[in-house]
Amino acid sequence: MAVTIERKQPEGMNVRMQGGKPAYSHVVTVTGPARTVYIAGQLARDAEGNIVGKGDMRAQLEQTFKNLDACLKAAGAGWADVVKSNTYVTDYEAFSKHSDLRMRYFGIASPTSTTIQISRLAQAEAMVEIEMIAVIE
Repeated sequence: MAVTIERKQPEGMNVRMQGGKPAYSHVVTVTGPARTVYIAGQLARDAEGNIVGKGDMRAQLEQTFKNLDACLKAAGAGWADVVKSNTYVTDYEAFSKHSDLRMRYFGIASPTSTTIQISRLAQAEAMVEIEMIAVIE
């Protein structure tokens, strides 16, 4: 039995669009034998653990997505396998200016998604942290 991932937008609910695609799905169901991959919150850290792009949300998002991409690949997964993301930001207005970058990755999957503004992340210079769940056969 193959794994089936269905993305649903319940009737009567607002769907935020970005570039002609849903920015996220309200509901994602997974049916069939699958492996679930949990990816820890990723910051904009380089290989030495330094924050890339201090004070620059776009640069931090670029590095964070690069790190998430490496995590997916290490698990044998891709962006289309992502079913849930949680994003924590220290400045929602700055984050929202770069939805094109987010959609470059998440637009493939349109996972269920939550974004929360918080006062600080684990590393003081960090502006964004993203964790994800993916499902693969």
